[in-house]
Amino acid sequence: MSRMVGTVSRGIRAPIIREGDDLKAIVTECVLEASRQEGFEIRDRDVVAMTEAIVARAQGNYATVDDIAADVSAKLGDTVGVIFPILSRNRFAICLRGIAKGCKKVVLMLSYPSDEVGNHLIDWESMDKQGVDPYRDVLSLDKYRELFGYRKHRFTGVDYVEYYSDLIRECGAEVEVIFANDPREILKYTKDVIHCDIHTRVRTSRLLKAAGGERIYGLDEIMTAPVNGSGYNEKYGLLGSNKATEDKVKLFPRDCQELVVAIQEELLKRTGKRVEVMVYGDGAFKDPIGKIWELADPVVSPAYTAGLEGTPNELKLKYLADNDFADLSGEALREAIKGEIQKKDSDLVGQMVSEGTTPRRLTDLIGSLCDLTSGSGDKGTPIVFIQGYFDNYTAE
Repeated sequence: MSRMVGTVSRGIRAPIIREGDDLKAIVTECVLEASRQEGFEIRDRDVVAMTEAIVARAQGNYATVDDIAADVSAKLGDTVGVIFPILSRNRFAICLRGIAKGCKKVVLMLSYPSDEVGNHLIDWESMDKQGVDPYRDVLSLDKYRELFGYRKHRFTGVDYVEYYSDLIRECGAEVEVIFANDPREILKYTKDVIHCDIHTRVRTSRLLKAAGGERIYGLDEIMTAPVNGSGYNEKYGLLGSNKATEDKVKLFPRDCQELVVAIQEELLKRTGKRVEVMVYGDGAFKDPIGKIWELADPVVSPAYTAGLEGTPNELKLKYLADNDFADLSGEALREAIKGEIQKKDSDLVGQMVSEGTTPRRLTDLIGSLCDLTSGSGDKGTPIVFIQGYFDNYTAE
């Protein structure tokens, strides 16, 4: 009988990771012990993934509010425009404290109706009712309150306008709040800007500099080198950081490629099987109710082994069943479809038979599966082991 199980994703429990821990040894042994306990065999092209959080923790890649303040003070002036931040106590509030401590005034420009990852300040219905055009209209804080009042986030119960404003004042800086979606609007208030958008940051920087901005930095350009012995990330700066304590952030991990290759080699030595290994952060998916797009990290996977490069190359089985083999059923249909899979082109891009398959990178797809498997709470499974991802209908 043909094998009945396809892809399986397992959360693997691990000890609490501390600075200096040997992740190569820990991840390898956790996977091998899980295999022994659960009775599954490790196979070629299985995938071992670990959260970016445990990599950064093992590296000790942290920065304090004072470290961030020192970097901001060295790079920008007294009045700093802070534009397009996401609305998050975990992701941005500590960064904002550091920025506020590093200057005298913050002009906070919030995008609306939502931030980049889908956290809404207001809803489209309210905005339409008030006749506000988010593509053109710039709102002062007073006008925003007049039109929309005090709105709390659906899930967190926080009024982020008030929360961020109070936070800035508590750090000793003045604050002025505006609402706009054209980054160049901030230049009416200051030529020194930190733009906090994630996936649109290259365009925002280009627009600001072309419009006369002077000292323009993205979050990915703050904390790119050690400050007073702190952690850092030379490629992503503060992007991808998370709250660690009330005055410290855990930065996105750095130098991950050597780690994934080392784990792959260790597992090959211990099992004789060549598995793929990756580090993953946020998955790339959207909540249908809260409208939140999960990807607040700069990338889903900052490091992965070579076998995870590329995109899926898959046939759409229901297309074959409904079109090419509409007159077949049962075993005849099964064998016909298996035959098509076995002779498929190495590149199906543009062919109708692949229409509807997911046109995304393997690391984004697998990283999203990992993020959903491990969760972000108390499951205690920062390692994910995936089998059968690269199987197809012909695999026995």
